Amino acid sequence: AFLSITVFSCKEKATEKIDSNNVEMATQRDEASKKVAEMTFDKTFHDFGQIVQGTPQETIFTFTNTGNAPLIITEATSSCGCTIPDYPKNTPIAPGKQGQMKVNFNGAGQNQITKTINVQANTANGNEMLKIQAFIIVPNAAY
Repeated sequence: AFLSITVFSCKEKATEKIDSNNVEMATQRDEASKKVAEMTFDKTFHDFGQIVQGTPQETIFTFTNTGNAPLIITEATSSCGCTIPDYPKNTPIAPGKQGQMKVNFNGAGQNQITKTINVQANTANGNEMLKIQAFIIVPNAAY
């Protein structure tokens, strides 16, 4: 008899602990965890065409947060020091809003060059890749 009283009383106490507030908090937590920022670019590649060596170039990659959570870019790095990204670092961009990443290239190199920009953000992938290219003409070079 003592054993059955103990089993039933423990069962009732466990049931009492699950109330509507706990269920609601768990539901809100689960819904919030489904929200993810998504970065959609107007372009992910830009070709500067033929440029004279040492001629600075600039392009803008416009992006939209097409997700359902604020987008935060934590870092943007290029494959070399000749390419410098300028972006809204650690600035939340609301769902549906746009931002810009300006990329400056100093025109270094010669012949066909391709450079990449790795964008780290709080998206599902965590990384987005942008590319620029140009054909660098050396002044007074015989072709």
